[in-house]
Amino acid sequence: MKFSTEELIEGIQSGNKRLIAKAITLVESKKAEHRIQAEELLKRIMPLTGKSVRVGVTGVPGAGKSTFIENFGRLAIAHGKKVAVLAIDPSSSINKGSILGDKTRMEELAKEENAFIRPSPSSGFLGGVANTTFETMMICEAAGYDYILIETVGVGQSEVLVADITDVFLFLKIIGGGDELQGIKRGIMEMVDLIFINKVDQDNLQKAKNTRLELKRALDFIPPKEKGWKIPVLLGSALHNEGLEAIYDSVAEFIDLKKKSGRFNEVRTHQAEKRFEYWVQEYILALMKKNNSVEEAYATHKKNASEMISNPSTEAKLFVEKFLTKGNNI
Repeated sequence: MKFSTEELIEGIQSGNKRLIAKAITLVESKKAEHRIQAEELLKRIMPLTGKSVRVGVTGVPGAGKSTFIENFGRLAIAHGKKVAVLAIDPSSSINKGSILGDKTRMEELAKEENAFIRPSPSSGFLGGVANTTFETMMICEAAGYDYILIETVGVGQSEVLVADITDVFLFLKIIGGGDELQGIKRGIMEMVDLIFINKVDQDNLQKAKNTRLELKRALDFIPPKEKGWKIPVLLGSALHNEGLEAIYDSVAEFIDLKKKSGRFNEVRTHQAEKRFEYWVQEYILALMKKNNSVEEAYATHKKNASEMISNPSTEAKLFVEKFLTKGNNI
């Protein structure tokens, strides 16, 4: 059943989870007719957005991201908050399919009236998020969710891009992998706002404390992202609800610091600008590909690049200059 923009907006504002999900599906669609309606929808809900706390949760596979988000979300609800979870599942590079199993892994949170969980495929988009995660957040904010928790696909080379759409970037760490700092990219460490060493119990407590010390030493060599904020490295167990209250308090303290310094709105503005730049590139490429002569030139330059006849960056420059220089219309 197709819903009008009015019906979707009404559903979003009333907290109708079915219509919120329909609105997100519309925004995720690549169909031209859906894109037109999605743009109208997003434009009209913009005055309702911007009041949530956006938290990105990242960590290696097995770090316990889903368990952490489920129990942190339940804790936030116990504090009187409404929580939306955007769980990004990695897509197959072959058929673009995705398991989307996060909702089944968060059974208890899914039962909560004040929780909304939306699993979405990354569809090959880099940065640990899906290409419409930012727009999905707007819908959840318009629906009145106080906390939006984004579970990324797992730490990778470009995972830090999730920091470009969130207010708080939380890194989950587990111990027991040999050199505890091995594999942690400097880029991740430069972007984190909070670190939570998860799955800590009596058997590995001393090792967890040693890991915390190593992480703190490593952070001493990295310039602070926010003036006046010393990144907390906290210990606990999401499974047993240990340490989550400290994380909740730290998130609130960090947001309060950013708001008092004026950095909160400044960062939000910068994030919106980055989304603008991303969509400009997407729309330009889509428009250019609609033109037959452009499509042929695109295929030729791409072939030259793939066969290493010429440097890929040179071919890209030649292609863009051919059609975007003054006097050329696409």
